[in-house]
Amino acid sequence: MPHFVIDCSENIISQKAPEEIMKAVFETAESTGLFKQADIKVRIHPFKYYNTANTQNDFLHVFANIMEGRDIDQKSDLSKRMVSKLNEMFPDVPVISMNIRDFERASYCNKSMV
Repeated sequence: MPHFVIDCSENIISQKAPEEIMKAVFETAESTGLFKQADIKVRIHPFKYYNTANTQNDFLHVFANIMEGRDIDQKSDLSKRMVSKLNEMFPDVPVISMNIRDFERASYCNKSMV
């Protein structure tokens, strides 16, 4: 925990290597001080087929799934840092966004917990 899943148009990974994009997301998440480095997980899904507002404009969206307990200011700061970093990397991409979803501690389970 946390998991950062990047959805993007396929063209994004022709502009920057997937490893570079994932590293930027990882480092930005780490820079907030909200997560332990060893806990941060990042994945990327480039899409060949998509429709953004009836266009083929490039896009990049980060879905963050984090354990509950962070306040709204912490989550807002994380989103703003992430979108700012990605905007620095991709100034010509018209759609760059992020949302954060909280996991409930009571219902979360992983292999080491059973």
